[in-house]
Amino acid sequence: MPAPKIDSFTVTDNIFSIEGKGLKLETAADVQPFVEAISGMRTLEEIKLSGNTFGVEAGRAIAEVLKDAKHIKVANFSDIFTGRLREEIPLVLKALGGALKDKEHLIELNLSDNAFGPAGAEPMVDFLTHTRSLQILRLNNNGLGVGGGTMIAKALLANAEKARADNRVSSLRTIICGRNRLEDGSSEALANAFAAHGTLVEVCMPQNGIRPDGIRHLTRGLFKNPNLRVLDLQDNTFTERGCLALAEALPSWSHLRRLNVGECLLSNKGGVAIADALILGKNRALEDVNLSYNEIESDAIARLAKAIAANLPNLVTLQLNGNRLRADHNAIMSVVAALEQYGHQDALDELDDMEDESEEEEEEEEEEEEEEGKKEKGDRVVESADMEANSEPVRKANKEEEKEEKELSQKLSDTHI
Repeated sequence: MPAPKIDSFTVTDNIFSIEGKGLKLETAADVQPFVEAISGMRTLEEIKLSGNTFGVEAGRAIAEVLKDAKHIKVANFSDIFTGRLREEIPLVLKALGGALKDKEHLIELNLSDNAFGPAGAEPMVDFLTHTRSLQILRLNNNGLGVGGGTMIAKALLANAEKARADNRVSSLRTIICGRNRLEDGSSEALANAFAAHGTLVEVCMPQNGIRPDGIRHLTRGLFKNPNLRVLDLQDNTFTERGCLALAEALPSWSHLRRLNVGECLLSNKGGVAIADALILGKNRALEDVNLSYNEIESDAIARLAKAIAANLPNLVTLQLNGNRLRADHNAIMSVVAALEQYGHQDALDELDDMEDESEEEEEEEEEEEEEEGKKEKGDRVVESADMEANSEPVRKANKEEEKEEKELSQKLSDTHI
């Protein structure tokens, strides 16, 4: 294909960008105009390559010129492998990681929306192990799986251990790693990495198929990060067990501002555990809480209202839609009243998809009645069987009496009486 036109990129305020151009870049010649522009920027601080697709030769050419970008702070490499072969991607990632490894000012790396899977995690290990300045790591929607997630976690753990050995505080602050099928299998390794760094302020891991055991591991690791401000675990599976682990960790996060556990199957007992943790008053900085679609019922919501009234003066966004109580239930009214006392009457989301708690109770009653009906029927069968068993000796006795009567009648007949 022809080389990109010179106007395919922009250079403003130390930023180089070809973001969203939809270019298919195969060879070094294809990216030569970009290479020349980047090499001419002595104070390049940010590069945006997202929304284009790079082959091996083109990717390596960009990596080569980035080796001299001493002041780079932000590298946005999201969505740069559309249509690429699986064997191409690791080669480009290795080249880019090698170019950025020793950058002292690099703050953010974004590799989101690149479906490189576990094979793409391995080339990042060296970079993640040795970077000394990275604060924000974005790995959203990469299809890492358990294997890839574990590799990333072990590299981050090694990085934390290096920082400790050098007697310096870890630079890592933010991890965005949603939609990666991390599941329970990588959660323990990730928890160990989180705990080792101890510096995290934002962790977003929605839609990863993580179940209660994995949630317990993650909260254990995050417990060691007292400055945590944002925790997003939406659309994983907690149940009561995961909620108890979260409830135990919550008091350690006094700076927490946003908590998103929507669509996590908390259960009513889990909702109670979380509300009771908030009642303790250790999370007064909370501004945004998502508890939607979690099978929470009125008693948990009533406890939440108590927590808000006593200890959540900064809560300006609260999502409760999709839970098991009516929108006009007294517990909801208590939540509204608690928010209003701080002037946050608009904080509660629209409750247009609530499940009527009475319907749930009716279903449970019907199930109980059905079970009782089955039990009564069973009892009647047993009783009938007992009656038949008890009647056997009677029938036997009656037959013997009949036999005796016949014999006596025969004898009387023989004697002509």
